Amino acid sequence: MAALSSSDTEAETGPASLIFRVRTLYLSIVNGLERATSAWLPGLTARFVFAAVLFGYYWNAALTKLDGGLFTLSFGAYAQIVPPVVEAAGYDPSQIALPWTLLVYAGTYSEFILPVLVVIGLFGRLTALAMIGFIFVQSYVDLTFHGVTAEIAGAWFDRFPDAIIYDQRLLWLFPLIYLVLKGPGLISVDAILGKVFARR
Repeated sequence: MAALSSSDTEAETGPASLIFRVRTLYLSIVNGLERATSAWLPGLTARFVFAAVLFGYYWNAALTKLDGGLFTLSFGAYAQIVPPVVEAAGYDPSQIALPWTLLVYAGTYSEFILPVLVVIGLFGRLTALAMIGFIFVQSYVDLTFHGVTAEIAGAWFDRFPDAIIYDQRLLWLFPLIYLVLKGPGLISVDAILGKVFARR
């Protein structure tokens, strides 16, 4: 067996060896954290962020669209969801055609139902995808029909992080995109139901 040269000894004890050990320790720590948390923490965190930031917002918005009962829509519901249709109908909701009325009902109840399903993790990927679609439609209506100016809407890649459309809603989308791609995780109704059906 060949004797170790002085250069081999320096490699084992020198800067390269220290970097290797630090890298090995780092990978051991982060891989351990990933193994311990990847199945439950990211999905739970994404749903917590959605609940903390958006759940109350959407439920309050849905409540403003009701008029004294769960199945009675207010004028504001039509004005918020299909403003040009309301204008064309002379601001009389009774004159709005049935397809538009159904759309307003669907939009209103989506604001009640989808946030609940996202938070509890039921049909997690599908409801997150539906919520993404809802946010896109909501943003389109705001930009097109509600007079949101370019200054208020904002822009990406500028120095202002708080524009109400482009900046905020991109951040709203991030936890939902995670849920679509990875699911709600082990602490969710989906996971509970999966275990129940797996036993049958």
